[in-house]
Amino acid sequence: MRITKTNHQLPTSNFQLPLFMKNLKPLEEKLGHTFTDDKILLTALTHRSYINESHAHTGQHNERLEFLGDAVLELISTEFLFAKYPKKTEGDLTSYRAGLVNTSTLATVAMELGVNEFLLLSKGESKDIGRARQYILANAFEALVGALFLDGGYAAAQQFVERSLLPLTDDIVGKHLWRDAKSRFQELAQDKTGVTPSYETMQEEGPDHDKQFTVGVFLKGVKIAEGDGKSKQEAEQEAAVNALTAKGWAR
Repeated sequence: MRITKTNHQLPTSNFQLPLFMKNLKPLEEKLGHTFTDDKILLTALTHRSYINESHAHTGQHNERLEFLGDAVLELISTEFLFAKYPKKTEGDLTSYRAGLVNTSTLATVAMELGVNEFLLLSKGESKDIGRARQYILANAFEALVGALFLDGGYAAAQQFVERSLLPLTDDIVGKHLWRDAKSRFQELAQDKTGVTPSYETMQEEGPDHDKQFTVGVFLKGVKIAEGDGKSKQEAEQEAAVNALTAKGWAR
């Protein structure tokens, strides 16, 4: 199925392009698309924290575009994997896709594209370069896919994803990076220690629409590592990743 270019536009606002954002050409070159409407590209790069920090005149944050881009990205990657692996089961293809579009992969690709240099963040968020920045970068990648879809149609979004993300497929599948960290850690823990890992929520903070969880992973009651995430599931995956490293089982 092909989706043609839409005529959807972002709601009208008192749009003002920040002075330091006047030259978006380097990013557009990496995206492979010159935007008809700079406002769409700017919105894809705008984090909620920037708007909340008295910059409402700039426009909107990127969460709606992220929502759209997530769906477009899922279709592009699904179509690609379906054609590339004609003999794989639905379960295999779902796992491959999860490995391809997870936070870590998308954040890494966004960083390599230089997206970090163009993000509009609050002063507080701009100082955080840890796990929180990974989420912001991954979300920005999805928002950029949504922006490309709005401004250039499905083909523009597809061409960008094919150049920037899909070439990682062979490495992800070949090295079994599609297997989730919790499954790997449990398998290795049972094999090496005879113990099944357990997870415990250590901390939960923030409003309902923006929760942040910290989860610990334990072996025989001994905490091996912690992880953070916007959901308990994400925090558990992060904890498992850190536990694999802490135990020297990362591969």
